[in-house]
Amino acid sequence: MSQPLEKILNMTDIDEITEMVSTFLKKPVVIEDEQFSLLAYSSYYIEHFDLANQQTIFSKRWPIPILEKFMDEGIVDQLKTIPEPFRIKKMEEIGLNQRVVVSAKHKEQILGFIWVQELEGFLSESEMKFLHDVSFHIGKLLYQKNLKKLRKEEEKHQFYQKIIDRTYQTEDQIKWEAAKVKIILPEAFIINVFTVIQADEEIFAELNETVRLFANALSHPAHIFTNQQEIIVMIGSSSPAPGSLSEAAHELTNTVLSQSRQQTVYAGIGGEYASILKLRKSYAEALEVIKAAKFIGSPEELPYEYKKLWVFRYLEPIAQHNSQTNYVNEDVRKLQKKDLESQTTLLKTLEVYLLNNCRLKPTAEQLFIHTNTLKYRMKQITDLTSIDFDDFNTRCQLYIDLQLLKRKK
Repeated sequence: MSQPLEKILNMTDIDEITEMVSTFLKKPVVIEDEQFSLLAYSSYYIEHFDLANQQTIFSKRWPIPILEKFMDEGIVDQLKTIPEPFRIKKMEEIGLNQRVVVSAKHKEQILGFIWVQELEGFLSESEMKFLHDVSFHIGKLLYQKNLKKLRKEEEKHQFYQKIIDRTYQTEDQIKWEAAKVKIILPEAFIINVFTVIQADEEIFAELNETVRLFANALSHPAHIFTNQQEIIVMIGSSSPAPGSLSEAAHELTNTVLSQSRQQTVYAGIGGEYASILKLRKSYAEALEVIKAAKFIGSPEELPYEYKKLWVFRYLEPIAQHNSQTNYVNEDVRKLQKKDLESQTTLLKTLEVYLLNNCRLKPTAEQLFIHTNTLKYRMKQITDLTSIDFDDFNTRCQLYIDLQLLKRKK
């Protein structure tokens, strides 16, 4: 056993170990936890860190563009499956120089990662073995640290679940209980909920991991917990400035859904509130978005945010009423028949036309067709139907019936 390795194996401070590894390898070193949050970096080589490392050090975690790139390139999967140190090629688009990475494991669990930027030459075989040996010691230290973290996280889970379950009746009671368990409440928050339609443990676990990875990469602190088949993300802020939390929730939703194309994932974003007593309200609002999306059967057809749910929240009772009264919109039925017989897209054209307040130019642009083509389609629609586009109530009814038609499909 080399002297540096022997010395490191007797050390318990992650920062000191990072400096020791960096000194021995003569290269910049970064250590992160299993969620890619920064734990330590070597201060001696700080000026040599590439842009990707600088962003990680500044934000204390991987920024979302870097995380997305690593997932798209399969690097995140490699980190989970390759036990030895391996190289990652240079990626100029995210400011990443070539580096070596090895997972820090203990009891078959991956607890973190050690990154070594390869400046002025590659690591030798003996240096790679040294790094591998060090990784087990770091894994053991992170495991011990993780046990305490998990206990604290479980306390948080139970605390926030009690708020959702209305165990606490007043805001003062919530603040009192938070103080007892040393939980710092956010000044403002928003709830983001994710779920999958398939009741499959493996699919749910994969979604949970994806949500945790990207929630951890947000610029706002996020707390994640599960309730049956729901993954609940509370995104918080230390200042009640409106808007920023909603943007973070949208960023998280869009990123998670882009990484989950093979599965039908439903997402909902509740309202943004300053009173912690309204945690349940924001949660219920997020669930209402998901309920509406499940009713339609296509999550991409609806907005993800409760305050933009608009008429979609009323579709289910309207559908029930239509079923009881045998209501059929004859104009929509005629256009549907024409589309089926002639392979036209008159229903889609009508919907986009309504969404653009019956304006030709933006409708044509959204449909990627010439204005003259749109005029021809609109003439077909008016010839086939009795629709009065000047009547507001007619336009509203048409839009509702078009949405319900999607569900029937």
